[in-house]
Amino acid sequence: MKVLKDILYKASLTSAIGDMDVEISEIVFDSRKVSQDCVFVAIRGTQVDGHAFIAKAIDQGAKAIVCQEMPSEHAAGITYVQVADSARALGVMAANYYENPSDKLKIVAVTGTNGKTTTATLLHQLFMELGYVTGLLSTVENKINEEVIPSTHTTPDALAINQLLAKMVKEGCTHCFMEASSHAIVQHRMTGLNLTGAVFTNISHDHLDYHGSFDEYIKAKKQLFDELPKGAFALTNADDKRGLVMLQNTKAEKHSYALKYPAEFKAKILSNTLQGLELDIDGKQVWFRMIGEFNAYNVLAVLGTAVLLGEETDEVLMQLSKVRGATGRFDQFIHKGITVIVDYAHTPDALENVLKTIQGVRDGGENVITVVGCGGNRDKAKRPEMAKIACQFSDKVILTSDNPRDEVPMDIIRDMEKGVNPINFKKTMLIEDRKEAIKTAAMFAVKGDIILIAGKGHETYQEIKGVKYPFDDREIAENLLKQIHQD
Repeated sequence: MKVLKDILYKASLTSAIGDMDVEISEIVFDSRKVSQDCVFVAIRGTQVDGHAFIAKAIDQGAKAIVCQEMPSEHAAGITYVQVADSARALGVMAANYYENPSDKLKIVAVTGTNGKTTTATLLHQLFMELGYVTGLLSTVENKINEEVIPSTHTTPDALAINQLLAKMVKEGCTHCFMEASSHAIVQHRMTGLNLTGAVFTNISHDHLDYHGSFDEYIKAKKQLFDELPKGAFALTNADDKRGLVMLQNTKAEKHSYALKYPAEFKAKILSNTLQGLELDIDGKQVWFRMIGEFNAYNVLAVLGTAVLLGEETDEVLMQLSKVRGATGRFDQFIHKGITVIVDYAHTPDALENVLKTIQGVRDGGENVITVVGCGGNRDKAKRPEMAKIACQFSDKVILTSDNPRDEVPMDIIRDMEKGVNPINFKKTMLIEDRKEAIKTAAMFAVKGDIILIAGKGHETYQEIKGVKYPFDDREIAENLLKQIHQD
């Protein structure tokens, strides 16, 4: 049990009614999870307003209520606390409840449209190689060293973040690397965390269904840097035209990395093949197991972060040359001379990066066959752009389902088809069933060809009408290729 006033320390209270010394069992912000003697935090969300469930929470046993707007009636024996912003208050309360675990760790948050998962994962792998007990919070998985804790969101809610951080502290972690999604930033899921630093990878068209405009999306990313404390570091991609925008109002120390423009951490690509990437960094030629210009940026972000955390450049480069990228990011295998690449690319920019990388490493005689879809209940504006890019850089394109969620799969595919130039109709197919789409690609492919299966990457499910069905792009592709291309 924790005392309410201790949990509310620094939570920006505006008024209170009742006993602030009351002991509470836990913090809850979902009325369905209310337990006896808990404090219920009423948050205004995009779909539901928690204030509508205050009475229900009290009936189910809540002993205290934290809200932005005081209810007109007050139940006897219940403590009511009004705060300026319930979502921010929840972050502060979660940190206090778990005894501020972020104060006991060096935490670096990575934000951007693309590259978050790979950068955070590479940092986790690198610091383990450097001998540290290290934590990871990512889209693919949460980890404490090698222990995997399933992930459901790019960035967990404030309570889950602090619970995971507290476990990391208990397990002896010194560092934690985490993805910071734009949703998490504006929803204040990270409020209350003491960050050592933040990294900006890049920004392009995504999540406009949530943020409303590209400017609001940029502001969401920038908010992470605006709220960094003095003494933290802010590392940005100087080659992205909005990279320096991220640093405009930050109190943190400003640093940059780039392949093209002047920056503190610089590299030059010497070679880029399906076997790996060779870079010149400060006059040193270093080979990495990753592929593509986008991974050169990820390597620089990791190098810069590690050096800013006090590590030696030479040791970082040596250890970094050993590690692999994140699961489902340019994840490749070869069967009977056919190369299959599975990638999470689900934005126009990410898809273009992957396909340009493939174009850069192909010999010229092989065909590039792209299987791609778009998620349902998400930004519709990017659908035709995804198809346009796929056609531009592929010899054959199969438009198919991704995670249709609550939408009709064929409606999504038709939206994508609007981006196909008439001259590309002949090389474009529409196949609603994703497994059939992958099977068709496998049937078309011959020795030397490259199949790109884009959009889902690490995901091992397909979400249809609220149900997640088992579906692993890589596993399905491997099995189908074995069946179709036998000895």
